[in-house]
Amino acid sequence: MAGVGALLLGAGIGLVPTPLTANLDPSRLRQSMQTMYGSRGLTTLEEWFALLEQLAGSPIDEQLREVNRFFNRRVRWLDDIDIWGREDYWATPLETLGRGEGDCEDYSIAKYITLTQLGVPVERLRMIYVRARIGRSNTSQAHMVLGYYRHPSVEPLILDNLVPSITPASQRTDLDPVFSFNSDGLWAGGSTQSRADPTQRLSRWRSVLGRMQEQGFL
Repeated sequence: MAGVGALLLGAGIGLVPTPLTANLDPSRLRQSMQTMYGSRGLTTLEEWFALLEQLAGSPIDEQLREVNRFFNRRVRWLDDIDIWGREDYWATPLETLGRGEGDCEDYSIAKYITLTQLGVPVERLRMIYVRARIGRSNTSQAHMVLGYYRHPSVEPLILDNLVPSITPASQRTDLDPVFSFNSDGLWAGGSTQSRADPTQRLSRWRSVLGRMQEQGFL
């Protein structure tokens, strides 16, 4: 889990990937998965494709519930240092599915991408960076969850890898929001107005989008 200072970086030099749209190239994704993770990765990718087909056109509550359950059950939580050999790495959904391992950012990104592929409007979804109070000691640590906003002015529902149920943000008194972002904007704390272009300010998000395009997300 990364610190705020490490995440809020200035714009890098070079091309910035275009914001995510709800499109993918199944053939390229299969080829990328086969090359990177072999037959086990392909099996999981096919399960993800089946999930997209199963949930297409379903009520939003069902989509949220099943997407949250899919990743919470299939992905084992591990620190980035144990998965990637580095302190902070944001994985693409293909990488998370292929490894079957991830940390809080990886869960949140994979759920976000899956829901946008199902047609959930980007403006209703935000990845929320929080300080989470863990255990009886109430120790605070960096964490990321996914928020679904039925309306921009309404509190979000929280999808989390630590808590299996989807609950309104007001019931998650263990979480203190720091900032949130999606493909279109970046918000500080509980602000309703975007402060910046996330691809310019968040270098790791910019990197994820670039690798996704290479792997088969258009």
